[in-house]
Amino acid sequence: MTVFRTMCPMNCHPTLCGMLVDVEDGRVTGVRGDPDNPDSQGFLCIRGQASREILGNPKRLLHPLIRVARGRDEWRQATWEEALGLIVARMQAAGPAAVGAWSGHGLFANNYGTRVASHLLRRFTNLYGAQWWSPTMICWGLGAYGLALTGIVETNTKEDMAAHADMIVLWGANLASQPNTGRHLAAARRRGAHVVTIDVRETEAAGQSDDILLVRPGSDAALALALLHVIVAEKLWDREFVERHTVGFEALAAHVTHHSPAWAAPITGVPAERIVALARRYATTRPAMILMGGSSMHKGAGTWTAGRAIGCLPALTGNVGIPGGGLGPRHGGPSHGQGLANIGADERRPTEGRIPNQMERITDALLDRDVRVMLLLGTDMLSSFADATRVAAGLARTDLVVAYDLFLNDTARRFADVVLPATAWLEELGCKATNTHLYLMPKVIEAPAATRPIVWVLRELAGRLGLGDFYPWDADSGPLDAILDHPATGHASVAALTAEGGMRPLRVSPVAHPDLKFPTPSGKIELFSERAIGLGLPPLPVHEAPAASPFPLTLQQGRTLTHFHGFYDHGRALPTLARAEAEPVLWISPDDAGARGVKDGEAIRIHNGRGHMHARARVTEKIQAGVVWMHDGWAGLNDLTSGAPVVADAAVDAFHALGFSGGQATFDARVEVEAL
Repeated sequence: MTVFRTMCPMNCHPTLCGMLVDVEDGRVTGVRGDPDNPDSQGFLCIRGQASREILGNPKRLLHPLIRVARGRDEWRQATWEEALGLIVARMQAAGPAAVGAWSGHGLFANNYGTRVASHLLRRFTNLYGAQWWSPTMICWGLGAYGLALTGIVETNTKEDMAAHADMIVLWGANLASQPNTGRHLAAARRRGAHVVTIDVRETEAAGQSDDILLVRPGSDAALALALLHVIVAEKLWDREFVERHTVGFEALAAHVTHHSPAWAAPITGVPAERIVALARRYATTRPAMILMGGSSMHKGAGTWTAGRAIGCLPALTGNVGIPGGGLGPRHGGPSHGQGLANIGADERRPTEGRIPNQMERITDALLDRDVRVMLLLGTDMLSSFADATRVAAGLARTDLVVAYDLFLNDTARRFADVVLPATAWLEELGCKATNTHLYLMPKVIEAPAATRPIVWVLRELAGRLGLGDFYPWDADSGPLDAILDHPATGHASVAALTAEGGMRPLRVSPVAHPDLKFPTPSGKIELFSERAIGLGLPPLPVHEAPAASPFPLTLQQGRTLTHFHGFYDHGRALPTLARAEAEPVLWISPDDAGARGVKDGEAIRIHNGRGHMHARARVTEKIQAGVVWMHDGWAGLNDLTSGAPVVADAAVDAFHALGFSGGQATFDARVEVEAL
């Protein structure tokens, strides 16, 4: 038996977990946590343990499949030559600008943090002239948007939090979906740190908290504004820091006089005295750290404005650039100095006919047939896009839909014409990066049957399309070596990482913004943002009240320990995860359930003016009246959500240089629930 060091293929960034894999006679016989991995130190959760079930799975795709009629389960096995020939013919018939590529976490299973596959896909689409859209718009990009306007985008590390933070505010951050961070939170609490959870329900993280504030969905910015009000009114701000490192304090101070705790209480559902107490504790505890939710917090009313307002709190209190302060580990949040080289050939991207990084514009392009060929790579598009009914109608109008994945998913079953079988994480070379380390993921077993890595697929397509400069490297390690050629990695390479046992510390700071320089036009934290005005956005943090609706319940979505995103057919392809969460379950308060005659465990129908879905009720006091919650990704869930844009097309890519887009839809969903 041979033991190989790699990383878990579940993308629980920013933590990620090390994995040891036992291989005997070319077959994986076991997986377990790697005790020598400095990030995870032997930890491996249920998702990581279940990853072994990818290999040898009877549901796995092993050969290219083609069918002549969508919606029918009449697939026939095809050769790669036939499948690629069909794809290229349809791409050429449509023309480059009418070809779109959308990728998801399934494409990053062995390269999250380095995004080699995403770089190569972007390079391919840029050289060919096709549409490519940033996957960050589906996840953490919108939360980062508000933070970037303020200027605080970097995060302190989880290790720094454990060692130094005296107060930790988990603001929409449920660590059940990133359990490796939870261990460091527990260490900080044992040291005496005061932990506060702010969320729409009592999450698993609430069990690690000293104080729990349940807020109404979309009211996070109002709560932050009220906290700022107290800090200013009671003169608790750090005068020296504010004077030297921020702009716009006078405008913000005048602005928040209108946002008192008494004003915020009926909006947030948090009593005014508790808002005052939290503000005082945060302002007088140093260092204090805020961990913001990375995705679900920004799906619904309030969206990016919460990040804009929350980012002002560490600025006013001087909790920036110090150990234990600032913002803690956040999905997509970089450490100071973190970076990679770019092989995406962005300078070759056509400017004419470009469809913006805007979810609604992509849907419109499908409906208008501006996009006629869709390449879906490691993604279940209907489980991730808002207003999935419109997306489905758009996909139905395309000439060709191609799905590259390990397993069929709902989108592929309904709309794919061609399915291409992907390789798993142990069957190809990869490399992951956390906020502190770089980890090599070597190829340890042969890929089964006719499965192929995405690099091979893109090279084959590029060759047939005449893109001779797509792959200028002479080895599988070439793209990875090029991306890793950056000061943050110490100019690492596959060969160097192999010689070092497969891991290397990044040359980054555990403290965010230690130089107190910020990626804003002024180089300071911008409490008042002139740039926002230029983007057609409010220059100061604001609370945006949710629109009126005839439906009484606000639907929120998030993540759990047993599922993360929609890959592996939403976990249903892996028996362990399918058993752990076999069907969609809706959290509903006893008051709301009683008023509707809904009993715990009962089958229910959730509906609004956009669509409906069936689920099972979980009646619990851990969620407030007027709010219902469900794990994200379930088929039918996004038939209920709004696809309306949050920021204007011209503003979505304001922070392209920082690596994300603000083109997420609002995901607003007001619903009604009834027993079946």
